[in-house]
Amino acid sequence: MNRSRIDSFIMNAEGLDRLGRREIEAIQLQKLNRLLACEKQRGGFYCGLPEKLDSPEELSRLPFTAEEDLARHAPDLLLVSQSRVQRILSDATSGTTGAAKRVFYTEGDLENTVRLYMAGLGELIFPGSVTLIGFPFSGPFGLGELIAEAVRRLGARPLKAGPFLSFGETAALLEKEKPDTFVGMPVQLLSLLRVCGRGSLRRALVSGDACPDSVIRSCEELLGSRLFPHYGSREMGMAGAICCQAHEGMHLRENTIIAEIVEESGRVLPPGEWGELVITTIGMEAMPLIRYRTGDTARILPEPCPCGSEVLRLDRVRRRGAGLSAEALDELLFSDAGIVDCRYELLGGELTVTALTVGDFSSEALFPRLQALTPDIRISLTARPVSPEDRVLYLGKRVLLKE
Repeated sequence: MNRSRIDSFIMNAEGLDRLGRREIEAIQLQKLNRLLACEKQRGGFYCGLPEKLDSPEELSRLPFTAEEDLARHAPDLLLVSQSRVQRILSDATSGTTGAAKRVFYTEGDLENTVRLYMAGLGELIFPGSVTLIGFPFSGPFGLGELIAEAVRRLGARPLKAGPFLSFGETAALLEKEKPDTFVGMPVQLLSLLRVCGRGSLRRALVSGDACPDSVIRSCEELLGSRLFPHYGSREMGMAGAICCQAHEGMHLRENTIIAEIVEESGRVLPPGEWGELVITTIGMEAMPLIRYRTGDTARILPEPCPCGSEVLRLDRVRRRGAGLSAEALDELLFSDAGIVDCRYELLGGELTVTALTVGDFSSEALFPRLQALTPDIRISLTARPVSPEDRVLYLGKRVLLKE
């Protein structure tokens, strides 16, 4: 088994001829102190922090950065002039009131993202491959465009499908272009496989949303190969951790990200324990963050990776939150091979599930299991056979819509 491509990615970026824990931690401390000194000098959001730390362990003494800070203090968090900003991602929508969370990127930040995509995609994409990209294409420096650039640099051909095609249009595209690789969201892939069949597809990278076990198992069974799950967020430059050929966790981009796992009180947890993922983005040029609470649940795997890399790995990343969630509903519903896609709304104390189905689906068999998951909530389940004109029911992350 080849060592994870994350090693060569980090060594090339940092000018190293070997990579172990000592080299990684030295890089992290050097970049963290450079960031702290710069913040102190410019008098920005983090100017009250120490100018220098003596060890990586001292990071845990610093305060957290919260999501609301990215909305309220964006100008103070920006470390470069506005002229160097190439892209801004915002949570603003037509219904947004008040300040929206904003994250800024320079050309260098986006180039680092493309290079990490190349490291991750290089595990499953080869020169001459044809790769179907299911992520949105939103113009220059958008997520889909960055992935397509990485695919091109690997000598493969990107198919810019996006999430908007109907199942009929997707089936025609598969038949005409015969892609061998898919890159997109987990449920998007499963829906495609259940409606259109595997066709020429042989490998897949999934990211951008929670990936329940039932979705992973079903995708791998239909695809005939292991999935390559990746993890990223806008706060870490849209790319943070990649899967190697061992398929045992996701290697972190440790030369630009320091990861911690903390419990609710903020105490740092040791490897192997589940908690909230906290990131310090020491490699971001435009908007580096110090101890940012992501709101995601994860753990750092304690054992060595079979591939031989010493770069830390995240286990499956899940969304934090109490009560019923879209992820829990997905876990249950997609275990039924007849479910193509489903959408959830919790309104007036009633859970409404709208499902697209295929084959011999039986709502009578599924309903009692759904009721057992939500015993205190009224349930309305509407299911109909999928048609060629249908599209996936979520264009972005899957959520339980509430009042």
